[in-house]
Amino acid sequence: MTEQQPFELVRRYAHFELRRYPEYAVAEVTVAADFDRAGNAAFRHLFNYISGNNTARQKLAMTAPVIQEPGPQKLAMTAPVLQSGPLPRSGGPAEFSVAFVLPAGVTAETAPVPTDPMVRVRAVRGSLAAVLGFSGSGSAAAFERRNNGLQAALALAGLVPVGAPRFARFDPPFKPWFLRHNEVVQDVRELT
Repeated sequence: MTEQQPFELVRRYAHFELRRYPEYAVAEVTVAADFDRAGNAAFRHLFNYISGNNTARQKLAMTAPVIQEPGPQKLAMTAPVLQSGPLPRSGGPAEFSVAFVLPAGVTAETAPVPTDPMVRVRAVRGSLAAVLGFSGSGSAAAFERRNNGLQAALALAGLVPVGAPRFARFDPPFKPWFLRHNEVVQDVRELT
């Protein structure tokens, strides 16, 4: 079974979960593509990195989810692999960062150095995040619809979003679309 990014469930709301994610490391690639193609454009680079295309020739376990967000990103990102950001209305090309969360215990300092200049390894600070899970397509339209719902639910709950949302895909592309699990992940201001 694929390792999944750990988190602590803080609270369940009617339409989302509030989770605390610990600090983690990601391998990421920034690509210029439309939302629906960004993951495919970055996947080969990331897969090659975890398959040993690094200075240590070390293989790393595949984790879930895959994260996509607008790139380049200065904000903390949760993992495993996510896609996020404001979705381009035109459906045209934009920059997205696509990331694999590295296995538990691997830090940005201990991760093998990529040999592909497109792959970057970085640390991501822990965060408090609202998460809305859904099954089905991980298309731009599906994520936009769920993100709109999550943002409305956050407003009703009195939670303040921080940064851009991330989009997480948990399943391989060969899994039937109706069985796939996806999440919209939105960091929120710490509770007081």
